[in-house]
Amino acid sequence: MSKTNAFETAWHSYVFADADLAGIGDATGLLDDPTSPGTLQIALYTVDPTDSTPGTEITTGQYTDYARVTVARSTAGWTVSGNQVSNNAAITFPISGGGTGCTATAVGILATAGYTLLYWKGLDASLPITTGVTPQFLANQLIITED
Repeated sequence: MSKTNAFETAWHSYVFADADLAGIGDATGLLDDPTSPGTLQIALYTVDPTDSTPGTEITTGQYTDYARVTVARSTAGWTVSGNQVSNNAAITFPISGGGTGCTATAVGILATAGYTLLYWKGLDASLPITTGVTPQFLANQLIITED
């Protein structure tokens, strides 16, 4: 079963740009945060998630300064066009200050409330992270497509 194109666009606008989704939800925000639109968190993984497993997120033992990057659920943070969404600005993780090192193989987008993994994608090329590396996704590099 597939979503209609109209619903794909409406869903992306709701999740990423805080727009009303008629008959399903409104722009008051994600769960547990009815006063603001909320944010989404971008995470890196050393073992890819799947549609049914959470994968393995990078740890601070591997990358001492690792932290998820937060992006606002707004049209400033995301562009919705038809059945696609993309990030409007670079998403830059902290510079790695040490740790055992690791290799990022996937990226995920999580709801801040409940930390539910919403979307994930294997990276086109694995990213070795060692001291001095600053992982980053340039503007319009994270593309989410519904179909």
